[in-house]
Amino acid sequence: MTTATNDTSAKQTLGFQAEVKQLLQLMIHSLYSNKEIVLRELISNASDAADKLRFEAISNASLYEEDSELNIRISFDKAARTLTISDNGIGMRREEVINNIGTIAKSGTKEFFQNLSGDQAKDANLIGQFGVGFYSSFIVADKVTLITRRAGETEAVRWESNGEGEFSLETVQKTSRGTDVILHLREGEDDFLNDWQLKTIIRKYSDHITLPIVMKKSEWKDGENGEGGQMVQTDEDETINKASALWARSKSDISEDEYNEFYKHVSHDYEQPLAYSHNRVEGKQEYISLLYIPSKAPFDLYDRERRQGIKLYVKRVFIMEDAEKLMPQYLRFVRGVIDSADLPLNVSREILQDSRDVEAIKNGSVKKVLGLLEDLADNKPDDYAKFWEQFGRVLKEGPGEDFANKDKIASLLRFASTHTDSETQQVSFKDYIARMKPEQEAIYYITADTFAAAKHSPHLEIFRKKGIEVLLLSDKVDEWMLGGLTEVEGKKLQSIAKGDLDLGKLEDEADKEAQKQVEAQAKDLVERIKAALGDTVKEVKVTHRLTDSPACLVAGEHDLSGNLARILKAAGQKAPDSKPILEINPGHRLVEKLKAESDEAKFNDYAHVLFDQALLAEGGQLEDPASFVKRMNSLIL
Repeated sequence: MTTATNDTSAKQTLGFQAEVKQLLQLMIHSLYSNKEIVLRELISNASDAADKLRFEAISNASLYEEDSELNIRISFDKAARTLTISDNGIGMRREEVINNIGTIAKSGTKEFFQNLSGDQAKDANLIGQFGVGFYSSFIVADKVTLITRRAGETEAVRWESNGEGEFSLETVQKTSRGTDVILHLREGEDDFLNDWQLKTIIRKYSDHITLPIVMKKSEWKDGENGEGGQMVQTDEDETINKASALWARSKSDISEDEYNEFYKHVSHDYEQPLAYSHNRVEGKQEYISLLYIPSKAPFDLYDRERRQGIKLYVKRVFIMEDAEKLMPQYLRFVRGVIDSADLPLNVSREILQDSRDVEAIKNGSVKKVLGLLEDLADNKPDDYAKFWEQFGRVLKEGPGEDFANKDKIASLLRFASTHTDSETQQVSFKDYIARMKPEQEAIYYITADTFAAAKHSPHLEIFRKKGIEVLLLSDKVDEWMLGGLTEVEGKKLQSIAKGDLDLGKLEDEADKEAQKQVEAQAKDLVERIKAALGDTVKEVKVTHRLTDSPACLVAGEHDLSGNLARILKAAGQKAPDSKPILEINPGHRLVEKLKAESDEAKFNDYAHVLFDQALLAEGGQLEDPASFVKRMNSLIL
């Protein structure tokens, strides 16, 4: 944090937060390959300041100070080599300047620097996501001055820094509310002192900004005797951008580039979006939605206090950002705007919570997003694969959250499976069902801590032998997903590591008869092992699952899987106490040796080693590793 050293009315020199110093070094050494983005960032900030004023003025109109014509003004001074971006938005108080400019948003600081790769092109994409676009000023300026006054207050403050670790603050006079950012340009940055060049940049990157971006008009003035001549600024104002809400325009009037630039404005992302949906809804509720699917996951996708992605407008007036009631948690990656014609202008988060209109808008928007993803999956499988890699784990939260759309979400899910034995999640339920055996009645799956643990699980042995596909689930969210998804297209989802294994019509009568004989022959061994293990296990049985391994652990049909119990324990939650079932393979040499052992002490050691090996094979942790090692050593020696 920054610390003040002098009286607040005098000029102070303060130090940047440590992370800001690091960031400034990156900026000054030209992190951005495209310097034009500096202007886009500052215009975007000015637009946000105007939006905030509009919202606060709904309940306090005096904040307009008899000037309700909001705009952004761009001016330059060739002699002084300065470029100024001014707005008459909300402005900032002294403490807001210190908090907003002296520090990076605390939630993102650590993650920001963890994500830096040293690759300038990739690192540039992170800047906007972390709310630090203001610091891009130092790419083109060797000194930045910021003068700001909050609407409704009299005291203004001047912030100034050369980007070398410190900034100064002092109280000044400012007749108009809002903020002026003055860039003292470095040598060689003459493009930002060129009228035509500035207007080109504004039209390219900021045409969609909803309030006017104003500059002085320029006109050609001939030189004396008709020789030479130059562009000269007049006193007449000119609006450079279209200054209309892009989402309110007809789709046919909006180019692909305009859609993409607007996405970058609302998302602070520098990548192109993967897909978007622009819709005007009329009927009981009237609203416009422009919703985007990003191509890259934001750094804070799994942060519980993250910012949401939907901006809410009412009749083109910005109301709030991060309107979490407009999009469910499992679609929190969606970015864009929703503009309602029906909601009251003074809508608050509390009103949003209880509003039927909002619920209808949310339901409609969710259907649009799921439809957009379906279209992507059906018609652009490569793009959908990119989407799944970035956001698949979040979408898996859907079946547990959104019962009404459970089937639609299920059709969008992708998994790894024994069909490919690849860690890439590319198998859909539709793919799986199309490959099911004619007699197969269930969709089989196994959950584990890691893909390797799932792929090599002994539970798979009989399924591999019979050529039955099994889904390999190793994301932590998979257990949560399965709680909300018990069947797909009439096919039950069945864990191969829970309850009695019943392959139904996939087994013939000869197999079943042979199993009964094996069970009868191993009855005494099963009882001896149960006596040796005591209450470590719920039950000991002869397995029908194993062909190569000596034993495996199985959860009871109504118990938590071993994997889920471990996840809950790791999260500090108490899992219901349930013992596993040990299934043994009597045909395995280790089990045959166990059966032949007459020394009860050695038999006891063998039985415990068998149990511990089965626990390790499913990704579990031994409660007493030292005893396991001791028993193994004695058996080997």
